[in-house]
Amino acid sequence: MGFYLSVSSPRQVARPGQPGAAADFEEVFRHDGPALWRTIYAFAAGRRDVADEAVAEAFARALERAGQIRDPVPWLYRTAFRIAAEILRRERRRPAPEQDPGAVPAPGLAALIPALRRLSPGQRAAIVLHYEADLPVSEVARRMGTSAGVVRVHLTRGRRRLRELLGDEETSDD
Repeated sequence: MGFYLSVSSPRQVARPGQPGAAADFEEVFRHDGPALWRTIYAFAAGRRDVADEAVAEAFARALERAGQIRDPVPWLYRTAFRIAAEILRRERRRPAPEQDPGAVPAPGLAALIPALRRLSPGQRAAIVLHYEADLPVSEVARRMGTSAGVVRVHLTRGRRRLRELLGDEETSDD
């Protein structure tokens, strides 16, 4: 993982729906941080700098609001997605940075990364969470802060768009 953040907080773990409980952000960082970073990295289409900044900023904002967050993992995902989307939106107006020379995409991803960049942020987030993070639709919806129906629409439209961009090599929608 390309980011570092020293997290020190109370040891009490927040339970969803339990107001006032402080999350153990050190544990959340250790347990969920790497998956969050990989998800944002894929969402940002291989942009390590965007993933580093978005995840670090999401954790920093979470620490500022520690007593107000009921369920930290979905909150962190939604916040990191918003931050990454904003970074990408701002940079769209500037020339694209050169790819990290040390970053070599896995076989088969060379065409996928540019195609992911051409999806809407919602489609890209749903595709990455469902297929890269291997989460069920209900959990994708929870982490995106939306309904399962909206996630299914994003998945359907995202898969259709990827087929257009990459060619119709796969016929299954799973």
